[in-house]
Amino acid sequence: MEQPKRLKILTRSQSPGFTKAAWIAALAAGVMMLMSLTVRAETIAVDDQVSVRPSDINRPTRGMSMKSVEAKFGAPQDRHDAVGQPPITRWDYPLFTVFFEHEYVIHTVVNPGS
Repeated sequence: MEQPKRLKILTRSQSPGFTKAAWIAALAAGVMMLMSLTVRAETIAVDDQVSVRPSDINRPTRGMSMKSVEAKFGAPQDRHDAVGQPPITRWDYPLFTVFFEHEYVIHTVVNPGS
């Protein structure tokens, strides 16, 4: 008579599923994906009260190069010299202000009253 096959019980470390490194990589990828989502909003400060409201003003997005910002939005009204390390540069436009780290956009702020 044929003997039944025995099941081998694997411990967590022997399991063929995700390894610790794979879990960390998946978690890091998920965090990076969430960080890449852009939210368009303005921060309004009146007296000591701060509020945020949505904004539809077309402006540069994170990661754009200086060259692509200038090609899409034209020359800025004012270019400020880079300061600090890493170098942060500011360009002023009529409706918004753009901040660059090296040559890439890191943040855009809608100007008050725009």
